[in-house]
Amino acid sequence: QVQLVESGGGSVQPGESLRLSCAASGRIVSINAMGWYRQAPGKQRELVAMLTRGGSTNYADSVKGRFTISRDSAKNTVYLQMDSLKPEDTAIYYCNAYLTPLSGWSSNYWGQGTQVTVSS
Repeated sequence: QVQLVESGGGSVQPGESLRLSCAASGRIVSINAMGWYRQAPGKQRELVAMLTRGGSTNYADSVKGRFTISRDSAKNTVYLQMDSLKPEDTAIYYCNAYLTPLSGWSSNYWGQGTQVTVSS
């Protein structure tokens, strides 16, 4: 069974940095795209950053220039380096992967979420 396990959330002050990690485990044939969404209280879940198998990236306008997505393909792991954090970045961050498992068709998988709080 495929699992996405996130780590690295926490509480920081404005201007500080955090690095999130997400590792995909299980019988995986290929990972087509992997990235991060976030959901703040009372708001819809939104895309933060996505990295495709071919190396293309997509960032939300609100995080461009501050967040960087990267990966370690050998470890099926994606990272989100978050710099110059702002209070409006406070949310639960969810790892997302569109992948092909050994046992079935390509589909979306989600992590359990990790809390990021930015407050002075």
